[in-house]
Amino acid sequence: MILSAFADEYCDDFCGQLEFLNREGIGFIEIRGVNGKNISTLSESEAKECKKELDKAGIKVSSMGSPLGKYPIEDDINPHLDTAKKIFEFANLFGAKLCRVFSFYMPEGKNPDDYKEKVYENLEKLICLSEQYGVSLCHENEWGIYGQSPEKCLELINSFDGRFHTVFDMGNYVLDGYKPWKENYESLKHSIRYFHIKDALSAGAIVPAGCGEANIKEILSDYQSTANSDFFVSIEPHLQTFSGLNQLAGKNFDNPYKFETKEKAFEEDLRLFRALFN
Repeated sequence: MILSAFADEYCDDFCGQLEFLNREGIGFIEIRGVNGKNISTLSESEAKECKKELDKAGIKVSSMGSPLGKYPIEDDINPHLDTAKKIFEFANLFGAKLCRVFSFYMPEGKNPDDYKEKVYENLEKLICLSEQYGVSLCHENEWGIYGQSPEKCLELINSFDGRFHTVFDMGNYVLDGYKPWKENYESLKHSIRYFHIKDALSAGAIVPAGCGEANIKEILSDYQSTANSDFFVSIEPHLQTFSGLNQLAGKNFDNPYKFETKEKAFEEDLRLFRALFN
């Protein structure tokens, strides 16, 4: 089990993110936010500067924390494919073999099954493009997309027959009203490439690791006991409200855990996660 992190939740400044990771003895980052900009909006020169800073700090990229598939299913896919190409080029620059992806936002109030054909068509295009760059796409479950439920996630994974993988976010399942442990985890276990570490209460609050209903310890202990190779776990606390959080979860949060700063929130979440396995 190799620790990684969405260090942009600690601070916006990229050098500050790397300093924090070094201080905590974390050798990997799931790169997403760089100096306040999403990885998908960086210029080529900015990405190369990131690579220099990563090398200087001795930090490697575990996965691209991309926004691919966070895109309305009814919109033209071609501009999104241009974004994907840039992200895969950056993945090659950073030496990242994994990239998270989503399965497109459904129109509000519509039946996702009505858009199944379009979802599959768009994902096939993304997968084909990723394969040209040697990057594996890992689907993240999230509210409002086609693959929100464990059943839809499994349907997607099985349909692409080993070309599509899972990043298992147990906290998102809790927020969406599903129990991650044990049946839903077991159904997707064969496709899991890595995990996002986020804990939550089904009432609608994201809480520190081990304080909610996500069964983090049970899931990771089971996976670790049978894994054939090393795997990443990315710390993603989400304990401080940030732009898009309430929309992402589809609920208004009344979090019983309050933190003065996002730095303190991240540090406490990391401490509690490590305590689960010590």
